[in-house]
Amino acid sequence: MSDDWRAPVPRRRGAALEQGGFLLFLALITIGFLIVILPFLQPVLWAALGAIMFQPLFRWFADRRPGHDSEAAFATLLAIFLLVVLPSFLIGTQVVEEASRLVLAFQQGRIDLADWFRQLFGALPTRVQTLLAAQGWGDFANVQRRAQILLQDSVGLIAQQAVAIGSSVFGFALSFAVSLYVIFFLLRDGRAIGGHVLRSLPFERAIADHMATHFLAIVRATIKGSVVVGIVQGLLGALTFWIVGMPSVMLLGVVMAIASFLPAVGPAIVWIPAALYLLATGAVWEGVLVIVSGVALIGLVDNLLRPLLVGRDTGIPDWLVLVTTLGGIALMGLSGIIVGPLVAGLFLAAWHILDEQRTIGPHAHATPAAGPAAGPAGG
Repeated sequence: MSDDWRAPVPRRRGAALEQGGFLLFLALITIGFLIVILPFLQPVLWAALGAIMFQPLFRWFADRRPGHDSEAAFATLLAIFLLVVLPSFLIGTQVVEEASRLVLAFQQGRIDLADWFRQLFGALPTRVQTLLAAQGWGDFANVQRRAQILLQDSVGLIAQQAVAIGSSVFGFALSFAVSLYVIFFLLRDGRAIGGHVLRSLPFERAIADHMATHFLAIVRATIKGSVVVGIVQGLLGALTFWIVGMPSVMLLGVVMAIASFLPAVGPAIVWIPAALYLLATGAVWEGVLVIVSGVALIGLVDNLLRPLLVGRDTGIPDWLVLVTTLGGIALMGLSGIIVGPLVAGLFLAAWHILDEQRTIGPHAHATPAAGPAAGPAGG
């Protein structure tokens, strides 16, 4: 037998070494790239999410002006500014003003917490009063002392955040500009970028397409099924509080909208205490109206709107959504509201694909649900 087959062995070993060196270089340069863009990671993330959600609007503009994708992207960007950015800025300004007035009212003593506490405690059943008193919660001075211990740490954290926000106005403006700049190009070139990313992933193409499809489904489900529902619930809550004459209705509405992201609990953590306070202070019809609105309107919005907006179940259990949302908020702030469930969904999808490969075979996704155009920024 000829020994010619031995000749390519050194070349194969050299090629493997070169490939290993290149992969090491690729990993290091990728880590370096992530470190460089880390200060703008959240603006880029929100730009990508915005490009995904507004891709249909971009396609609508592009279909009416074929060959003018830049104009379509600019028109979509203008719509985003008018429909999302400007209203958010106006609402945020109003919320800050209401929060400032509320803090000032506490400092000037115009809000008597001791009187509120006595009214609420007196409205409780006798057995509950006895139980709370035995635990040391029946004396306002004791409750106030415990609350102050909690507030000392909270105020310190809030103060640090306030200083950080005040000292980084330029940073916020820069991040905002970067986000708008990136979203323009993702709208215009998103499909091409998405297809290139899918081809570059070290997966089978069918698996990459499946993951991209799941990624898009989770993003749309989270934003359409959570953000939109949260906005509607916040608006209904603010309207209800305005009708019954409660102060700081915009602030309460925003808190309810944010609380709507928490499964099982949701806006009830805002309207239930408000209703109890109104009932305890003698505002009976106001308290009843808040309860009716909370149950019949605010509580049903999630069940009615979410299926219509989402269209299908993403397969993420409510308890996992709750845990990942809270964990995402702890790590990334408000961006974690989206990132947390997104990571959970991709985690479940990856393990589901692995299970299918083991039970069905390595080509379980040989016929993907989405084509090459369904990239991360695709429509």
